[in-house]
Amino acid sequence: MASSQLHITIIQPDIVWEDKTVNLQQYEEMISAIKGDKHIVVLPEMFSTGFSMDAERLAEQMNGPSVTWMAATAVKHRCIVTGSLIIEEDGKYYNRMLWVQPDGTIGCYDKRHLFAYAGEDKHYTKGEKRLIAQVNGWRINVMICYDLRFPVWARNQGEEYDLILYVANWPEPRSLAWRTLLQARAIENQCYVAGVNRVGSDGKGFKYVGESSVFGPLGEKIWQAGSDVVCQTLTIDKETLTKVRSSFPFLNDADKFLLL
Repeated sequence: MASSQLHITIIQPDIVWEDKTVNLQQYEEMISAIKGDKHIVVLPEMFSTGFSMDAERLAEQMNGPSVTWMAATAVKHRCIVTGSLIIEEDGKYYNRMLWVQPDGTIGCYDKRHLFAYAGEDKHYTKGEKRLIAQVNGWRINVMICYDLRFPVWARNQGEEYDLILYVANWPEPRSLAWRTLLQARAIENQCYVAGVNRVGSDGKGFKYVGESSVFGPLGEKIWQAGSDVVCQTLTIDKETLTKVRSSFPFLNDADKFLLL
């Protein structure tokens, strides 16, 4: 059923390096404490391990403990749970974003742009297809971290989607790019954009300042976290989006092309 409003719960954690048990426990406690409506609970990139290149040791299959936890959590709290995990399939490793619904349906998006600067391309296989998920009449384009730097991959051709959701482990030295590019993706695609990051330090010594954010279809900042652990529910409204697109029909003038 279509709804004008979408309730998004953003979890910005301090991920404990490569400790799935501790991380899943902290998420369970945070989700259980949420008050009020929630349609989607969003966890960051590689939320159970941190941004690790030790794929062979840490990877799970699609029936592994973290995926099982996501499915159980979606059922228990009657919401969608999403975030990325290290997944093994047919001998290949993926940085895979899962869209887990309470009815047991799971959508998958494998990260397209692997972060070669950190060697991600040497350990993981890149994805080939986008996933535009749907909930309550909203269309949501899900992306992972480094994808943010590549606007063609996110291009909204017509009104394909209403929200881009980026999950990330985006480090402190490039936080300006994080904030700026999230806002730019909202402006150029006339959509809402939500970016979900982490805080703290990882096992490689990289620091993260969080700054999870939500921007509106005119690029207006709706909400932005600081560098603390956060569990925050935000509400966005479809009527606002429709009004902006009607008043400023910029998408009609966009170049036409096909993503292969």
